[in-house]
Amino acid sequence: MAEALAKIPDVEIDPEGTFKYILLRVKVKDGDAQKDVVRGTKSAEYHNHIFEKVSPALEALGMECKCLGGGKIEHNNKDKKIRVFGESTAFGKADHSVSVEKLKTVFGDYEVTWSDDKK
Repeated sequence: MAEALAKIPDVEIDPEGTFKYILLRVKVKDGDAQKDVVRGTKSAEYHNHIFEKVSPALEALGMECKCLGGGKIEHNNKDKKIRVFGESTAFGKADHSVSVEKLKTVFGDYEVTWSDDKK
């Protein structure tokens, strides 16, 4: 099952724009292996919409997931900048520093920053 966990992408976000995101802890059911992943999309009106879409897909792979919090991502692919900020009313504020480290692994040539700003 650890192999299945390794195949789950650390980051899946929209290629451009400002949108809601959540930080999830994905764990192998009945196991110890786990990792944190970032998911974000403009199509989500609320943070729980992301969770409601992602959770069943991960459970189908034999995983359990828990939302650690949320916020917003401003993704500017032209200037190669990503800004993480804000919080989720439903899930609370994600640890943006963890989210930024995940984003840097995928967007290594970007300037990736975070703040506690609301907007």
